[in-house]
Amino acid sequence: MPQEEEWNTGRRVPGVEIRTVLLAGVVGAALALAFWPLLRAQPSEASGAAQAPLVAAAADAFEAAALESAPQLPPRIWRDDYAQITRATVLGLPVLLFDPEAHADLLPIPEVISGVLGSGDSLAGYLALRGVDPVTVLTIEREMRPLYDFQRAQPGQRFELYLDTDGTPIRFRYVASVRESYRLERIQGGFHVMREEVPLIRRRAKLAGIVTSTLYDSIRDLGESPQLAADFTAIFAWDVDFSRAVRPGDEFRILYERNYLKQSDGREVYHGPGRILAARYRGSANDLTAVYYEASPDRGGYYRPDGSSVKRKFLAAPLKYSRISSSYTHARFHPILKINRPHYGIDYAAPAGTPVWSVANGTVIHKGWSRGFGRLVKVRHSDGYVSYYSHLSRYAPGLKVGQRVQQQEQLGFVGSSGLATGPHVCFRIQKNGAYVNPSRLRSPAGDPIPADQSEIFAAVRDQRLSELGPGTLVATEEAL
Repeated sequence: MPQEEEWNTGRRVPGVEIRTVLLAGVVGAALALAFWPLLRAQPSEASGAAQAPLVAAAADAFEAAALESAPQLPPRIWRDDYAQITRATVLGLPVLLFDPEAHADLLPIPEVISGVLGSGDSLAGYLALRGVDPVTVLTIEREMRPLYDFQRAQPGQRFELYLDTDGTPIRFRYVASVRESYRLERIQGGFHVMREEVPLIRRRAKLAGIVTSTLYDSIRDLGESPQLAADFTAIFAWDVDFSRAVRPGDEFRILYERNYLKQSDGREVYHGPGRILAARYRGSANDLTAVYYEASPDRGGYYRPDGSSVKRKFLAAPLKYSRISSSYTHARFHPILKINRPHYGIDYAAPAGTPVWSVANGTVIHKGWSRGFGRLVKVRHSDGYVSYYSHLSRYAPGLKVGQRVQQQEQLGFVGSSGLATGPHVCFRIQKNGAYVNPSRLRSPAGDPIPADQSEIFAAVRDQRLSELGPGTLVATEEAL
């Protein structure tokens, strides 16, 4: 199959394989040695005429070898253009390359297939409907898999595919987002795959306000993405249950990066919120401040002003829930059994299918049906703790007994299996075999700032808290 090879001018000569060029070089070198005295003279109109038989002979030799390797190119192209290459090889003159535009009517035109994935579409299914050979589809997916798995494809993502006359891919480009795209190029002997990313322009900004309904609504009303609210609540998730504890009048301040993309015309378009650099939340029961700091390159975290980590061993809750339907108690009237008995957990009511995650790092020690608990997952943590997640509708894909899980890693989904009147999760914690009240659990904090970085941290902290701003807010209009 003909390939495209780069020549010394940066332009491309279709249909020439490396062995052809090498053979032409050998032919040219032999002819040059045979006619060296003649070739030493500077080209002139007279000498050009004298050299014409030599050039013609070299061109014929080149053409014969080239046609053997790539017979599908029209002979006129070989005679008109590759004779020029041979002449330049023999005479040591600048190469005059074949111009594809001049012979566009003689060259095969690649087939171009482009499209945008819709809801429920897969790349393989889309290409199959356009008549692309399954082998070609498998080739694209196999070559791209180290950089992009098409099982992650989403509606709205677009692609362009260039096919050779025999249906093999020449070039493929997949645009996953406005920032991220992937490209496959056919090269000698295989394919080259690359990831392309548009660099972000980061600018610092501050957002501040007073909660009027929910934190999410308050941040959205100030014109920012709900993603910023999600990132903010994640920072203080070990101390505040934002789905229940937020009250009107609570205050928040956020120093963060706003990400922009530069367009081809030079304009900058807002792409969304980036990293939060400093955050403060003042509520009826909490006054929390956190600063982002990288104790080692690309491994940052959030710390309190005193250098302690905001992370704790246990999260406040194992899911985003609607309400607490039953609390920890030593005597509760069971709605199904109609008897009083202890309830050593907290029932979090939430829509069926809501993700449930592990409240701490640990190892899965049970996954299966357990009588009244229904579908149950148990995770063993350090220091004798075991957490329970029951009444699940299903388990997280691939979850296995013995598997290590990280804090906030998904375990399953809210359901009503076992003895349950509605969708909820009964969350329990044992300490050395005895149940404890999860709402009263005060777990230790994570690792603090290393002692040898305390001065550096103090400088970063002071600078970012100064930008964040002190004092009490008087209105949401203070947002900048």
